[in-house]
Formats: sequence, structure tokens, C-alpha cells
Amino acid sequence: MLQGSLFDQAEEIALGPLAGVRRTVLGDGAWIDVLPGWLRGADALYEELAGSVPWRAERRQMYERVVDVPRLLKFYGAGQELPHPALGAARDALTAHYGDELGEPFTTAGLCHYRDGRDSVAWHGDRIGRGAREDTMVAIVSVGAPRDLLLRPVRGGGPTVRRALGHGDLIVMGGSCQRTWEHAIPKSARAAGPRISVQFRPHGVR
Repeated sequence: MLQGSLFDQAEEIALGPLAGVRRTVLGDGAWIDVLPGWLRGADALYEELAGSVPWRAERRQMYERVVDVPRLLKFYGAGQELPHPALGAARDALTAHYGDELGEPFTTAGLCHYRDGRDSVAWHGDRIGRGAREDTMVAIVSVGAPRDLLLRPVRGGGPTVRRALGHGDLIVMGGSCQRTWEHAIPKSARAAGPRISVQFRPHGVR
């Protein structure tokens, strides 16, 4: 069950300005932008998405066996209607803010539902497609309870960066981040409430 944020009691779901976003240079041409609480009414949006999105439970080959993917998934390709108007507004606002730097619009939305602390995603970069060879951006809006997003250099030797994301927070991973860094949502032994992350990407990046 989601425990709502004491700092976001808004019933109306709305986006704030992106002017307050703060950039951190990671190195090797990678950077992240973070803006806490960009989306107001995020707990209400979590409830709507959790109940209305046609979530899929997937299974994947892992070495010599097939295992359950430890989260629920839904992908919306370019031109597909998103499950809530706030997501379309977020995608358009991100394109307007980052379009010149990115050189193209955000077009797709991948949703992940982390139901509790047992759900997770292993270390990876979004390197299926152009992200394996080109600089790009992946923008993530989190609704629901905060979970730690970890980032570390692919080549090792550097510090692990940790950001707790939830309740309408935004993070944008840009530059070479998908090639030179990797990220993960680890399992949590602490009581962790449910969270949905919405990942906006340009065409050809997964």
C-alpha cells in the first residue's frame, strides 16, 4: 500500500517548471539532471496508473533457466496514446526543454511498476538501439514511494551515485550516460512502498 507524501497533498495532477532542474556532471561525457517534486499530485497519479495500465508480468532467460522479471511492465511506442494526460504533458514539456540539446523529441514511454522492495532491476544501460553508440537522453518521472536509483561507471573505479526517487521526482540521464555508466534499482530489505517509473526516450533508444 502506498503511503502518501506529506509534502504533496495536491489533488490536481500538474507539472511544475523545469527551470529548477540541477545538473551533476558524472564524467566520461555523462551527466544527470534532477528535479525533486516536478509533478504535483504524484500520489494520485500513481493510484490511477496502478489501477488502469494493462501491466504485463514477463519471464526472461537467465543463464540456464527462465525466471520472472521482478517488476511489472508496459511500453508505449511513438504515436500510441499514453494512459494519462499528465504523461503526454510531461513528454511534451521535456521535449520543449531538452529538444535543442537532444536534437530530437522524446517519443516513447516505458512504465515499470515496482510493487514492493522485492521488485528491482539489475545493473544495465539503455543500450538496445542507438544508445549503444550515440549520446542520448532518458528522462524518468517517478510516482509512488521513493526507491534508490544507483549509478556507477561501466569501467569501475568510481563512486556509486545514489538518488532516492519518488513522489513526482524527475531524473534525466544524458550525454554518454547509457554507454559509460550503468544504473540499477536494487532490492530493498526495508519496508518499501510501491513505485511506478515512467521512462521517456527518443526513437530507437531502449
